Amino acid sequence: MLVLAIAASLALSACQREPTATDAAAPGTTRPAPQDETADAFIARVNAELKEMYPELTAAQWLSNTYIIDDSQLLAAKANEKFLTSLNAWIEQARRFEGQDMSPETARAINLLKLGTSMPAPRDPQKLAELTRIATRMEGMYGAGTYCSNPEDPSSCRQLGALEDVLAKDRSYEAQLDAWQGWHSISRPMREDYVRFVELVNEGARELGYADAGEMWRSGYDMSPVELAAETDRLWGQVKPLYEQLHCYARARLEAQYPGRGSVDGLLPAHLMGNMWQQDWGNLWDILAPYSQQQAGADLDVGGALERRYQSELNARLARENALIDSERRAEVVRAAQLESARQMTRQAEEFYVSLGMPKLPESYWEKTQFIKPRDRDVVCHASAWDMNMGGEDGKSPDVRTKMCIKPNEEDFFTIYHELGHVYYYLAYNHLPPLFQAGAHDGFHEAIGDTIELAMTPAYLKSIGLVGDQQTSQEALVNAQMRMALAKVAFMPFGLMIDRWRWGVFDGSITPDRYNQAWWELKAKYQGVAPVAPRGEDFFDPGAKYHVPGNTPYTRYFLSHVLQFQFYKALCDAAGHQGPLYECTFAGNKAAGEKFWAMLSKGASQPWQQTMKELTGGETMDASAVLEYFAPLQEWLKQQNEGRSCGWQAPAPAPAPAPAADNG
Repeated sequence: MLVLAIAASLALSACQREPTATDAAAPGTTRPAPQDETADAFIARVNAELKEMYPELTAAQWLSNTYIIDDSQLLAAKANEKFLTSLNAWIEQARRFEGQDMSPETARAINLLKLGTSMPAPRDPQKLAELTRIATRMEGMYGAGTYCSNPEDPSSCRQLGALEDVLAKDRSYEAQLDAWQGWHSISRPMREDYVRFVELVNEGARELGYADAGEMWRSGYDMSPVELAAETDRLWGQVKPLYEQLHCYARARLEAQYPGRGSVDGLLPAHLMGNMWQQDWGNLWDILAPYSQQQAGADLDVGGALERRYQSELNARLARENALIDSERRAEVVRAAQLESARQMTRQAEEFYVSLGMPKLPESYWEKTQFIKPRDRDVVCHASAWDMNMGGEDGKSPDVRTKMCIKPNEEDFFTIYHELGHVYYYLAYNHLPPLFQAGAHDGFHEAIGDTIELAMTPAYLKSIGLVGDQQTSQEALVNAQMRMALAKVAFMPFGLMIDRWRWGVFDGSITPDRYNQAWWELKAKYQGVAPVAPRGEDFFDPGAKYHVPGNTPYTRYFLSHVLQFQFYKALCDAAGHQGPLYECTFAGNKAAGEKFWAMLSKGASQPWQQTMKELTGGETMDASAVLEYFAPLQEWLKQQNEGRSCGWQAPAPAPAPAPAADNG
């Protein structure tokens, strides 16, 4: 993740957090440009100033994410204000080199500087300060979001983690609907802020020469904004038939589970997908598993194994304590067991990377990471990876961290592997100049940990004691493929639609009075998902997904779900794998690890097409490896869906209901 939405993208990268190589907060004002400074000298100066500023920005953002109070929000806003002021000054200073001869490296660095944030700020200091305040406030609203089913009873109040547990584990239709609607109520107060936020970032983007902020976002891929939009459409066209088959199968299973309520005019009910945003259907394994463990002869219950391991640790700790342990002491013991479980899960993920020949995580990682949700304060639980100081090449020890609220379940276990992919990317490229400390493009950053996830085959999971014996059977294969598809394939249309919504918001084709309507139109079009009750403009459902108030561009996640299969295939080839692609795990293979590390170490120092070619042999993104991987599942789904009417008809756009009248 990245750091805070505000400074987002230059060299940072990661799932949620979004600071970038350029994410830095100046202790004072940007130094004036020396007379007769060359372009090369200018970039060297910017890199030095950026690295000096960076720790102050990330420290403020870390504090605002892990200790949500008014004071920390103020510090984060001020730090981002300093950074954006510096960034604007650097970009203005760079204008004097337009049209001049310079090295390709310097020209690339100047272009990356211009694209150094996903939140372009107006030059007007008052508007810039307003923008940072709004961005920090929205992220704080999300992190502190709480739903109380009974406002008179504090014990009924739940935050995102508890509400997600309902969707994951409780099969009561009504309980899931209450939890889903409850979380989606927390974003209502963001709407007014978001409207103003869009106005301000569009003004900043126009001052940089872009039509709007969306066009600026689409300019960071070593291709034109128009080409990028067309490329995402092409890639989605490759995988859409597979998603439609998965959608058809899931709909049939839900209709059997909830007779008469398992679909909404052929679309999947938003609150029944086991995930707050319908982006990962893995929590519906009990409903969607093709074959039972007995039928398949293979145990894939990773979550159950993790929960049993945690309970064993907790019981052992409780047994060592007084049987009449008081509630406060018991809470401390439970927390200690939770922390040990989270650390153990993270150690297991670290071991995979180390087995490839990559370094162990710095000791400071284990000291400073947020592994579990604190008992005493609000935090942003959304998983994220952080590079705090861009250290490594000047004798400074790298300060890398992750921030999660880890629970002993399968989703969090895989998320840890994903987040460590960001961390190892930071470690691999932190020898580069700061402006090149980023992914080849942002989709690369998201794909690293997910490539590792693909190598977490049933054989690998058995080797680390999380699943039982695996029999070679068609049923076991289909189960394993379904487990992966519920995370990977189910995500892809969601990865596309969020930025389709924001591109429309930024270019004005989606106006504020249609924010919610357009959101659900796009979810229907791409995901085939719908709410079971109308969601009018008195709601702001986009804000219930972190990346909207957190201002993290999302196309990166869609692209990563294509790239990870390309990377995986290339690393399997490097490891000498023979046989079907889906059987490959390169855990422990130093040849694959060496090739992977070589790619990571290039950062953003060259066009992504060149980096891609060095790893895969080709220069284009291509989803054919996705289809190769899931070929057995796609054939099985077609057989299961035979005779069914698959696909769905998205409702025709209709006028949005008027906001509810305020009677109070």
